[in-house]
Amino acid sequence: MSGPIRAVFIVGQTASGKGAVAFQLARAVGAEIISLDSMKVYRGMDIGTAKPPPERRRAAPCHLIDVVEPDEHFSTAIYVERAESAAEKIADRGALPLFVGGTALYLKALIEGLFEGPPADPQFRAEVRRQAAEHGNRYVHRRLAEVDPQAAERIHPNDIRRIERALEVYEQTGRPISDLQQQFGTTRDKFDAAVVGLRRSPADLRARIDRRVDRMMEMGLVEEVRRLTAGPHPPGKEARKALGYAELLRHLDGEISLDEAVDLIKVHTRQFAKAQMTWFKRMDWIEWFEVEPDEPPKTTAERVRRHLLDQGVLPSSRT
Repeated sequence: MSGPIRAVFIVGQTASGKGAVAFQLARAVGAEIISLDSMKVYRGMDIGTAKPPPERRRAAPCHLIDVVEPDEHFSTAIYVERAESAAEKIADRGALPLFVGGTALYLKALIEGLFEGPPADPQFRAEVRRQAAEHGNRYVHRRLAEVDPQAAERIHPNDIRRIERALEVYEQTGRPISDLQQQFGTTRDKFDAAVVGLRRSPADLRARIDRRVDRMMEMGLVEEVRRLTAGPHPPGKEARKALGYAELLRHLDGEISLDEAVDLIKVHTRQFAKAQMTWFKRMDWIEWFEVEPDEPPKTTAERVRRHLLDQGVLPSSRT
């Protein structure tokens, strides 16, 4: 198709209710959902990633869910390629692509572009980490400041992963990573996008996270993790990082008790939600909707629908 793709994004922190609101909105406006979640891509990881149930997926078509096995590699670049292809096909069918999820890196890559740097160098990264262990994190952070002051200014001295990547890029290309990332922060022309964020109070979100983890346990998350580890495609390096799975794998390995694992899942999920909002706050093009604790998803979806209608994102014929 020619020209940018008209699309709507519903984003927010984990457990904010994005999926339920998106389902209601999709039914109301004739949209097809594209998952914006880095863990829903893995087959068999259903309960812990809060995939929409089969009946909901039949009622509102969903894409980019269950696309690879848990032991397969899946990158942001792969996601962007598949998501853009899915959005084009949906638009060609006359439907609205509706992206839903909380993976901020995927959102940033789709809207602002994807920085494709040189491949990882495990030996170089190991040396950076050795220096950090020997001399302290600020030592390697000062190394970064010498070659890329702009990157050093935005990367915290304790964020070793990002420091080593920035140094690695400079080592391999001779150019600061901040120069190579200039396409970030400038809107791409692939999508004509309306990006809506759902935001809840900290107390409400915390309570929802705790209830969600308890519900996942009741649904059989332990059995799901046990089945995955015993199956032909046990979670690989990337999938093992998923919230709920990482902690329960430690439990199944005998490192921690089940109660300790559940407590850790709740703590780590709250920490993850905080990190998500840190990412989202940098994206000043997100339009935020405050959601009350007792507000039904259908009500929130209607508020979003009317906003999109007022903004001219949706045709008036769908009123």
